[in-house]
Amino acid sequence: MSAEASLDGMTDPSAALSSAHDRTVVVAGAGGAAGREVCAALTAAGAHVVAVSSRPDTIEEIAAAETHALDLADTDAVAAWARALRSRRPSIDGLIHLVGGWRPGASDDDWEWLERRVLTTLRVTSRELRDDLSASSAGRLAIVSSASVASPRWGMVNYVTLKAAAETWVAAIANGWRVKGTPTAAVTFVVESLDGEGVGDALAQSMASLWELPHEQLNGVVATLGDDAGAA
Repeated sequence: MSAEASLDGMTDPSAALSSAHDRTVVVAGAGGAAGREVCAALTAAGAHVVAVSSRPDTIEEIAAAETHALDLADTDAVAAWARALRSRRPSIDGLIHLVGGWRPGASDDDWEWLERRVLTTLRVTSRELRDDLSASSAGRLAIVSSASVASPRWGMVNYVTLKAAAETWVAAIANGWRVKGTPTAAVTFVVESLDGEGVGDALAQSMASLWELPHEQLNGVVATLGDDAGAA
């Protein structure tokens, strides 16, 4: 099944209003432009949005039920934060991972800087919340990857290697959920650039609509977003 076919209709905002209602959705890396749009779309859909950023100033006046400043690469800090969230909410139904960064080249310093943001934050948060998502009646995990993974160039080798690793990590989670038969889905959205016209809105609406399709149709999908693809 193609990504385009499996995600048809995901951007119907009226449908998302009921499906995401009162679901607890963690948006990691909420302070960027894309994160703010995703938080706004999920909040409009009725979700209990938990916005998380390493910088408290980036999540001021954001559309979310809760905001937290947290180093998402710190295993102990994330575990303590998750325990507190579980005590407040009946379930954790979504993890939207938007933590990222960009540096070109192949240097060790740039690798370490990118690895902590692109991959470690995903590993730490998804490991901590994986069982919570599995226990949800409709758990969802979503990340954003780059179209450059399909055509890597040496000038961005650190970045594309880590993005490819992030895609593999999510694919492994998706396969594990498929084997267990849980009502969960892990999805990767691929973009040329989040700065492209309409991409941020398409991403936000697609994220808000993740609960609109059955997990069997979503789990493991890699979907391309862009000017031509819309929210396919």
